[in-house]
Amino acid sequence: MGGWVGIGIVGLGLLGLVSAPAAAAPARPVAASPPACRLEVAGSGRVVAVPDGRSVTLDDGREVRLAGIEVPPAARAALEELLLGQAVELRQRQPASDRYGRILAFVSLASPAENAEPSIAHALIGRGLARVGTGLDDPACSAELLSRERVARAQRLGLWGEPDYAIMNAEDGAGLLGQEGRFAVVEGKVASLRESGGTIYMNFGRRWSQALTVTIHKRQERSIAAAGLQPDRLANLRLRVRGYIEERTGPRIEATRPEQIELAERELARGK
Repeated sequence: MGGWVGIGIVGLGLLGLVSAPAAAAPARPVAASPPACRLEVAGSGRVVAVPDGRSVTLDDGREVRLAGIEVPPAARAALEELLLGQAVELRQRQPASDRYGRILAFVSLASPAENAEPSIAHALIGRGLARVGTGLDDPACSAELLSRERVARAQRLGLWGEPDYAIMNAEDGAGLLGQEGRFAVVEGKVASLRESGGTIYMNFGRRWSQALTVTIHKRQERSIAAAGLQPDRLANLRLRVRGYIEERTGPRIEATRPEQIELAERELARGK
């Protein structure tokens, strides 16, 4: 793995990382642009510890998990340089926590520079220091983060210039299985669709055991369709899918949230 964290944080500096907006226009959306990501202030505090690359501990003992991002192992040093000792605000649409009891929230500096990004997650993704994760429950915030990620990827910023974080080929079954248990962004053309036992299976290869399969439970179909991606209409389209790789007689990603599935840029360019 390369030294992208040191280059990104030291080269930009704290104020530059938080205040500079993304440099280019986002890719054309599938449908009408969603409203801006608007979140309510849910608390504040001072960061006294950074346990890992997307978690902070506040001075009153609360543990906070940054929402909306996935980070590489080296990200702890970057987040520590950004937030340790800083007064911050926590923003949420509604109260949320993870299975370990950590607050899930967007984190912003309490006294940001003028024209600052909405959150540390927005800034990190916009500079290629993180990828959009899963689990967001806000289409507007998801759209903003994905837009920033597209720009960073096109410019090969940060981790997007590292081979370990390149978009993976959905037909590379062996390579995908080598990433079992890890978060990945995978791209390919949907070869076939089928439904069985309340689950939709999107197969990205003729031999489904040798290529990615994405599963969508019927109970999640409505929310994914509401984002402009009706599962039964995705056959023969090129998609970008993100999530944790599982081994289920072949590589598999379970899609539970709309932000996990995107039309690839070439499909967007055709106006699909």
